[in-house]
Amino acid sequence: MSENNYLIGTQGTPWNDKDKQCWFDQQTIKRSYQSQVVTLINELDNDFEVEQYGALSFDPTRYPLFIIKSKQWASNKPNILITGGVHGYETSGVHGALHFMKTLGMKYAKEFNLLVAPCISPWGYETINRWNPAAIDPNRSFYSPSPAPESAALINYIKAQNIPLLAHIDLHETTDTDNSEFRPALAARDGKVNTNWNIPDGFYLVADSNKPEPQFQKMIIDAVAKVTQIAPCDENNQLIGVPLEQHGVINYAARELGLCMGFTDAQYVTTTEVYPDSPTATEELCITAQVAAIKGALDHLLTQ
Repeated sequence: MSENNYLIGTQGTPWNDKDKQCWFDQQTIKRSYQSQVVTLINELDNDFEVEQYGALSFDPTRYPLFIIKSKQWASNKPNILITGGVHGYETSGVHGALHFMKTLGMKYAKEFNLLVAPCISPWGYETINRWNPAAIDPNRSFYSPSPAPESAALINYIKAQNIPLLAHIDLHETTDTDNSEFRPALAARDGKVNTNWNIPDGFYLVADSNKPEPQFQKMIIDAVAKVTQIAPCDENNQLIGVPLEQHGVINYAARELGLCMGFTDAQYVTTTEVYPDSPTATEELCITAQVAAIKGALDHLLTQ
């Protein structure tokens, strides 16, 4: 399915600064980062360290960036990074990370040093957007120097910790708006022809093709399958246009694409994809699926 028309720019020509400003001017605040996310982060302050690792220069007071850390840090524990809200519109990634810390964080902090960045793109969260204010996708910008302040802030923070990471679990969603808005916008921005993909009906994972760790991915899929549907492949044995590696799992070249899951040297990495627009989905179910994915990943690591 091809959709070549978008309301901004000239078809076939990449956006200029005026086009990007036009796009930005059309964005509106739809929800509150402070009341819906920061308040929940602050509620974790008694059990974990809450550290501000930066702020978006676009509006530093409105958009501080936080990471939640284990208080019982120990050098003999494996270090785990959990990220959410790289794309601000992917709601269950943000709230899945927070709900995991609220309900299971203390349990797993006994075995792991946890680092959780629940909302990497707070402007995107408020505007329900994939991009940042400059029409840049943070999840294609995890390299140095990064063009996205959201990505650069986390890269710099993790680098400053100077610790080896065993695993990185990055929480995402695939939504109907990927086809109705974000892929057409991307094609218009880059002056290309858009070809939509089939939106998978259910949960799936994106693994790193350079270190796929298939058994790790399988354990996550098995854990999530207990709470929600795993996305079936399409007629071409693909998910979002990518060949299936195993049930519910595809592989991407994470570092080459600038994906969040690819910016560290962690051995075990995965990107979750929840489908909130499924007829069977609810907000609570999507959050539960994200928590199950984290739990499945950590339970597998405990057996290694």
